Amino acid sequence: MKYIDEYRNPERAKRILEKIKDSVTRPWTIMEICGGQTHSIIRNGIDQLLPDTVRLIHGPGCPVCVTPLETLDRALSIAARPGVILASFGDMLRVPGSGKDLLQARSEGADIRVVFSSLEALNIARENPQNEVVFLAVGFETTAPGNAMAVKQAAREGLRNFSELVSQFLVPPAMRAILSSEKKIVEGFLAAGHVCTITGYEEYEPIADAYHVPIVPTGFEPVDILSGILRVVTMLESGESGVCNEYGRVVSREGNQAARKTVDEVFEVTDRQWRGIGVIPLSGLQLRGNYSLFDAEKKFDVVHIQPEESSLCRSGEVLQGMITPAQCAAFGKECSPLNPLGAPMVSGEGACAAYYKYHKRA
Repeated sequence: MKYIDEYRNPERAKRILEKIKDSVTRPWTIMEICGGQTHSIIRNGIDQLLPDTVRLIHGPGCPVCVTPLETLDRALSIAARPGVILASFGDMLRVPGSGKDLLQARSEGADIRVVFSSLEALNIARENPQNEVVFLAVGFETTAPGNAMAVKQAAREGLRNFSELVSQFLVPPAMRAILSSEKKIVEGFLAAGHVCTITGYEEYEPIADAYHVPIVPTGFEPVDILSGILRVVTMLESGESGVCNEYGRVVSREGNQAARKTVDEVFEVTDRQWRGIGVIPLSGLQLRGNYSLFDAEKKFDVVHIQPEESSLCRSGEVLQGMITPAQCAAFGKECSPLNPLGAPMVSGEGACAAYYKYHKRA
């Protein structure tokens, strides 16, 4: 299949791997931001094929993983109310809240439905005017346009029984937080190609200049990732910083202008709590005041819910690249896919789930 097969070509991958080995003269630490890239790296054994001098660490780019515990508890509180239909992406159902997850709540009678888009949730609101329909709107810049469009359409149609519990995140502020940390270990980034498809990569340029690091948007197939690593290594070896696009078949500098305009119309930037990490200033989106009727936090008055994390779970350190999942004492013991302590063990993009599935099997 075009744009797939050629990016899984073993011979091409081997050639790039050899170039990486030939280019490296000293140790470098590179963070891949996206959880989808993490799974591809672990699944294809890229981390074990690279020379020891190239260290990959896994960033906080899994939206399910960074959705804060209070958002889950607020969703559970809303779902328990009579007449409410909670719509959510399927990978959120097994993320642990303080006492249970959404899947258990559904088994106990809550009307929780799996959808594949916010517009599908909007359609549920049209078909059930007697119910309050709440969409659990999580994600990075990739899901924001669809979630914004759903709110905009609900306002246009006057669907007052639709609202969103918003937990939207922005990648660049997280990168700045990682680079500003006293424990800074990241020397270059692989940026998430699908995020850059929406936002473009121009907003990464000030970060690269301010912290003198290379940032390379790339894709998710083995050749994509290896090409991105080679570019980062080449730039590091030459002392070069800046943004270099290795996902040109999808990403442009300016991104999707129509999508960005819709997001800016419906959402505004706010401080956002990241699960296991804490509050990162100006790292999230919230509904603008003129769309507050569709804000589930306000409609159901759940802002006051503030739970506490498991003391055993070290997912915050995993998400910041400070430790690998296997370095957490609970990994594979108290914490497993059947009994997860944190979201990275649940999500299809979570680093802990990737390590458990692929490294543990190996």
